[in-house]
Amino acid sequence: MPFTGLELFYMAIGLLSVALIYVCNAHLYRSAGASVGTSGLEVIYYVIALAALVIGWYFNFAYFREYAAEIGWWHWTKLLFVNPASASGGQDLIIANLILFPMWTIIEGRRSGLRHSWMYFVMSLLTSYAFGIALFLAMHDRQLRWNKANSGAIS
Repeated sequence: MPFTGLELFYMAIGLLSVALIYVCNAHLYRSAGASVGTSGLEVIYYVIALAALVIGWYFNFAYFREYAAEIGWWHWTKLLFVNPASASGGQDLIIANLILFPMWTIIEGRRSGLRHSWMYFVMSLLTSYAFGIALFLAMHDRQLRWNKANSGAIS
């Protein structure tokens, strides 16, 4: 089944948010940044991120198609609480993604030198929470290795 216009729109803004994060942190992939290479852990994070993105979009697009007349953040969130089991996971998702994830990425991103680390939260709303975590961990890993390789250098 081909993608709908709405699905293509969400894919485009999601991928745009990813591209903006990479542009803001391009120093990690250029010249001195390229010398740190890609660690095995970073590769694992990227693989997990890709899987989370594909699986997340699969289910989000299934939601779009099943609830076309009702789609929206409020409706999607209400569906998280249709029974006690889903409500337990739903409250974890909401607290972790809306409160803890932005705090973590902003604070740890600033500590490590990642640029515009608040953007991971925005990106997680457009892509997938697990994708946002995995991409943050990959970029953070690269930033720490870049810091070590370039201690004393100004980017």
